[in-house]
Amino acid sequence: MRILILGGSGFVGRAVATEAIAHGHDVTVFNRGLRDPVAGAHLLTGDRTTPEGLSALTGGSWDAVVDTWSADAEVVAAAAEVLAGHAAHYTYISSRSVYHFDETEPAPIAEDAPLCALDDPGYAGDKLRGEIAAERFGGPLLLARAGLILGPHEDIGRLPWWLRRLERGGPTLAPGPRDLPLQYVDARDLAIFVLGAAAAGLTGPYDVVSEPGHTTMGELLDTANAVTGGHADLRWTDPQTILDAGIAPWTQLPIWLPPGNLHAFLHQGDTSRARAAGLRCRPIQDTVTDTWTWLSSLPGEAPQRADRPVVGLDPALEQKLL
Repeated sequence: MRILILGGSGFVGRAVATEAIAHGHDVTVFNRGLRDPVAGAHLLTGDRTTPEGLSALTGGSWDAVVDTWSADAEVVAAAAEVLAGHAAHYTYISSRSVYHFDETEPAPIAEDAPLCALDDPGYAGDKLRGEIAAERFGGPLLLARAGLILGPHEDIGRLPWWLRRLERGGPTLAPGPRDLPLQYVDARDLAIFVLGAAAAGLTGPYDVVSEPGHTTMGELLDTANAVTGGHADLRWTDPQTILDAGIAPWTQLPIWLPPGNLHAFLHQGDTSRARAAGLRCRPIQDTVTDTWTWLSSLPGEAPQRADRPVVGLDPALEQKLL
């Protein structure tokens, strides 16, 4: 296929470009040109947030488009309109955050679950408005609603923070319980799925994330500790003790959420539709090992998206609790 990736140099977009090239596709990436493109990709430059920023796309034609945008939905709409009639298929990388979170109904979420309010001012609303904006493409549209995304080139900082913390070693706060189930998707598996879905012409929403219990908090941290040298003494701590200390789940302790309805919302999703359509998720050992290999190869720290908060726990607060 001739594939156009809107983005293509960051985290998920880079994974899509890398996998597409590895599978023999002709890949074009469109972005501002601030980072080196994946080897073998054709680069078109432009700032899609400006009035004339999409001009480099004029006159092109592609079999498939993959759009990773996650902010102002009008930016998605503009690209979808420009590409209408110039591509055979459009994939918008969305999020399972678009579903309505109800404290009283922790039932497994699937593609037919109620959605959040369209005027939600946060990330969930941005993604839902992005889904609607992508409809201006006017052709086959796939909504890839990803869960927690991990893997090499992560620019949110969740798994990289844990790897650096465990590398530092010593007594380490490990948020329990050890058998807390986790549901996530490796960016490369997300990429492979959307490429296959585009080739097959799939449309509509798909929850692209591993099965519930694909790994656990214990397996994640034990694996990360092992690959970084085994320097950390994991001190497993019950959730209430952590919460009572004023430590925020998800941000100060990345990836972790205490047992409860919010954890169930994020980690007990029904993924049967995506699995039936070909989604396969590699083991946590591969995701952690490959992320550490990438992180170790960097001359400095991992890249950090400017539009996302820096995650991680202050060492003084961790030491105080321990």
